[in-house]
Amino acid sequence: MIRTPLRPLARILKARDRGENPQAIERENLRLRHENMRDQARLRAESRLFVLGVFFLGAFLAVGGRMGVLANSDPLEPRSSVIGADILSTRADIVDRRGRILAKNLDTHSLYAQPHTMIDPEGAAQKLAQIFPDLDADALLEDFTGKRKFLWIKKKLSPEQKQAVHDIGEPGLLFGPREMRLYPNGAIAAHVLGGASFGREGVSSAEVIGVAGVEKHFDDYLRDPANGHKPLQLSLDLTVQAAAEEVLHGGMKIMNAKGASSVLMDIHTGEIISVVSLPDFDPNNRPRPLTAADKDKDQSDSPLFNRAIQGVYELGSTFKIFTAAQAVDLRLVNPSTVIETKGPMKVGGRTIGEFQNKNYGPLSVEDIIVKSSNRGTGRLALQIGVKRQKEFLDSLGFFQPTPIEMVEASGGRPLLPARWTDLSAVTISYGHGLSSSPMHLAAGYASLLNGGTRVEPTLLKQDGPQNGPRIVSPQTSQAAVKMLRKVVTDGTASFGEVPGYQVGGKTGTADKPKPRGGYYEDKVIATFATVFPASDPKYVLIVTLDEPEIIGLGKKRRTAGWTAVPVTSQMISRIAPLMGLRPVVEPATLTGVTLTSQ
Repeated sequence: MIRTPLRPLARILKARDRGENPQAIERENLRLRHENMRDQARLRAESRLFVLGVFFLGAFLAVGGRMGVLANSDPLEPRSSVIGADILSTRADIVDRRGRILAKNLDTHSLYAQPHTMIDPEGAAQKLAQIFPDLDADALLEDFTGKRKFLWIKKKLSPEQKQAVHDIGEPGLLFGPREMRLYPNGAIAAHVLGGASFGREGVSSAEVIGVAGVEKHFDDYLRDPANGHKPLQLSLDLTVQAAAEEVLHGGMKIMNAKGASSVLMDIHTGEIISVVSLPDFDPNNRPRPLTAADKDKDQSDSPLFNRAIQGVYELGSTFKIFTAAQAVDLRLVNPSTVIETKGPMKVGGRTIGEFQNKNYGPLSVEDIIVKSSNRGTGRLALQIGVKRQKEFLDSLGFFQPTPIEMVEASGGRPLLPARWTDLSAVTISYGHGLSSSPMHLAAGYASLLNGGTRVEPTLLKQDGPQNGPRIVSPQTSQAAVKMLRKVVTDGTASFGEVPGYQVGGKTGTADKPKPRGGYYEDKVIATFATVFPASDPKYVLIVTLDEPEIIGLGKKRRTAGWTAVPVTSQMISRIAPLMGLRPVVEPATLTGVTLTSQ
């Protein structure tokens, strides 16, 4: 700032020349200087007051706005802040082929404690133990009076439990919002769904992750917000699944079996309409897996074990249709070709016998399947040869785990012989020496009987048939269906007939192997593999019973014809109408009808 001198020399000299008083100039300049200083001070004060007023107005508006937001919001319990990235808790629904809910997320609350803010720890511990019988009041009190500042009490609460805790009135007991996975149908399709649990957790949310089944296989899809929470649609039919489980459970009890499984598959699309493994579990309360401490139990004894996918068994004579169909397709024989099945038959130093030491003599290829001759299929296998047999079974998917969309599928790897000799070829031709899962068998039957093209099982709803590589000719496929139909009408599966649905199928009874080698003499795996309707094949159904035994005609019966076959017949009669299959009324014969008038 430029300051004006109070006694400017030029003006003083001029004033003296004119005889004026120089002090008047000094007083005038001093007055002007004071007025200028006063104006500047006033301007500074007014600016400061303006800025302070704007600040107070902004603060008032912010506080008032926040008060308005709080006044119009729902009251929430105080929560501890979560450090780090937000936890994504939302998860898409899982539905069946008709859009019915199989799994969904449900809003609920968690319960935690901040002991340092509690008023009556002892009373809170006592009341919590009354609300939750699985909690121990003494243990809670010890935690509440210790040094811990945070304590989980319950990860999931029902509305009734939340209200009961709220009524305690303890400020140190707090609720956090939570989403939990709910399976509204209980144990239905439990092995397919698998189950879910919590991953990363905070007081304000928790990560819901799949732990088994399709929940784990499709975990990324179900948790991806980019999908817009579009539900995962499975090929399962909830109604058919429920009916199949009910029938199989009843059959397992009647046949005194320790376990059972079934697979229902569309032979053209590969869709799994129903898959059951018993015993099962409720995924809402998933049991713990067996550990090293459970030395007296086998993993297959756990209800978590999926017998249809993970269980690999020698499936017995159900394999005979593969041998017959391959021989027909290679034009080595036709269904009418006669094969000598009379014993003795020795391969690789081992005698090949028949069930109950029967000796059938000459049989056509069709009758080999109808009567289930081991020697007959063994001689066909020797004609086919080891190399071609291996290639054929490989093309049907028996060398790799099934590609079904479940994490458990990798555990269902078939057990193959270390050296595939002529003896291996013979025994495998009638279902011994190669172990596979019921799902493998379903896929193999579907590929053979759908016209002869490879089809792979899937749990996802499909838009149309699969067009896989050709396995056998359409003529061979049709011949195989006819042979299986005759097994039911004239052979070992006579209990499998379902009026109106023309069932075809093949029984299989295999001695159950011991854990350390060898076979049990009184324990079997009984299997019935079916196709229906035989006039226009649409579905394959595999039913397997583990260690069945029933009294029939005064004797103990373990074979599939007495155990798995009647259970399968009952299941088809229940589920076929549910799938929209109308029974075909076969015309009756006119024998004994007399024309009385014209």
